[in-house]
Amino acid sequence: MYIELVPNRGSPPAILLRESFRKDGRVRKRTLANLSAWPTQLVEGFRTLLKGGVAVAADGIRARRALPHGHAAAVLGTMRAIGLDRLLGKPADKRLVPLAIALIASRLISPTSKLATARELAADTAASSLGQLLGLGAVDEVELYRALDWLGARQSAIETVLAHHHLADGALVLYDLSSSWFEGQCCELARFGYSRDGKKGKLQIVYGLLCAANGCPVAVEVFEGNTTDPMTLAGQIDKLKGRFGLSRVVLVGDRGMITSARIRNELKPAGLDWITALRAPQIRALLDTGAFQLSLFDQRDLAEITAPEFPGERLVVCKNPLLAEERARKREDLLRATEAALAKLADQIARGTG
Repeated sequence: MYIELVPNRGSPPAILLRESFRKDGRVRKRTLANLSAWPTQLVEGFRTLLKGGVAVAADGIRARRALPHGHAAAVLGTMRAIGLDRLLGKPADKRLVPLAIALIASRLISPTSKLATARELAADTAASSLGQLLGLGAVDEVELYRALDWLGARQSAIETVLAHHHLADGALVLYDLSSSWFEGQCCELARFGYSRDGKKGKLQIVYGLLCAANGCPVAVEVFEGNTTDPMTLAGQIDKLKGRFGLSRVVLVGDRGMITSARIRNELKPAGLDWITALRAPQIRALLDTGAFQLSLFDQRDLAEITAPEFPGERLVVCKNPLLAEERARKREDLLRATEAALAKLADQIARGTG
């Protein structure tokens, strides 16, 4: 049996209960009842029953609040899979760990202020199922700041465990700096400095991140906002050798980080190796003194050379044709823009308006 709506010219369609049957090799149908007078809810409930479903009375269904769940479950599941919850420690106050986990997960799910985070975690104003999954109940920003204080005190121990898991003597260690700007005047580290995120005229902090060769973060340190890259290197060397107990690693950094002065005064005395890039004048000097020729790249794009200016160091020269094309294009664009500006100026001078 099934319910069928039959058009009825200018009148409402007829709602008929019908069944199909076979006669003389043909499929036919007959009407069992006219349901046109039934309320829509009753017709739809009957239709559900005919399809094998369960019909529920309207007053038997109660709409309850549904919170976004998938992203919270994915982040929390990943954190537990990598053992982050166990890495944080076991404080006397058992509530500190789920609060700290909630803070970390919230930075991925919905990064916002501590006050807003507390509202998004609290049961009455939750923005996702994260607070429910962690069993937090009522949450306020004071608790979150208390969890942050506990995490800050645990930072060294957490970083040491991470270093023992991901670093070893002879390993590659990646290090670089970035900056973050913010509003307000209350941060003791806030300074005006070189903005890596393009927010000129804003106070900022600078932070350095140590990573294992696979990119796994191991340690982080925050500096005053006007700190230059090379000035942070000595502290990282002390951290690697002192706190992490590594006698020899290969530190990887950019040319602005690992300068000749840092190599001479800090890396070599510490017995550490390094991988970095030479600055453009140094590369030009090597080319001018014949340490390598551009024809070297006619049949290869990578080669190892030596130079007396860098005793005991391996120099690897390479040529990136795609980068060369991009730089040539930019140079031509700048030349054309300059020629257009000069032509406009010359025209203004000729007309006496320049």
